[in-house]
Amino acid sequence: MQKGRMKGNAQRGNQLAFGSFGIKALESSWITGRQIEAARQAVTRYMKREGQIWIRIFPDKPITKKPAEVRMGKGKGSPEGFVAPVTPGRILIEAEGVPYEVAKEALRLAAQKMPITTKFVVRRDYVEN
Repeated sequence: MQKGRMKGNAQRGNQLAFGSFGIKALESSWITGRQIEAARQAVTRYMKREGQIWIRIFPDKPITKKPAEVRMGKGKGSPEGFVAPVTPGRILIEAEGVPYEVAKEALRLAAQKMPITTKFVVRRDYVEN
């Protein structure tokens, strides 16, 4: 599999579909499975397992790497991990069932675990009760 280029904005996964709050990517990058898991743990910990979260990206692209100080040639390296290619506009994580302030702080903590800049988004028809 070639590395590929990530041109343009997200065509799908760019609207809130499940929750009232979310974080949206503003840059394109590869996000590793470990970064996604770290963000998930940060959100669930801050929300004290209340409400619900949805992770809208999945790392299904294998990344290979050759060992250090190995000569050129001799085939492709072994799989090192998996990444999710993300383009601007993509919703990364959604949350529901918690107050606005709790969701904003929880998703801020998740955004710190990501290698890209993100934006906190709220559902258009959301009313605070």
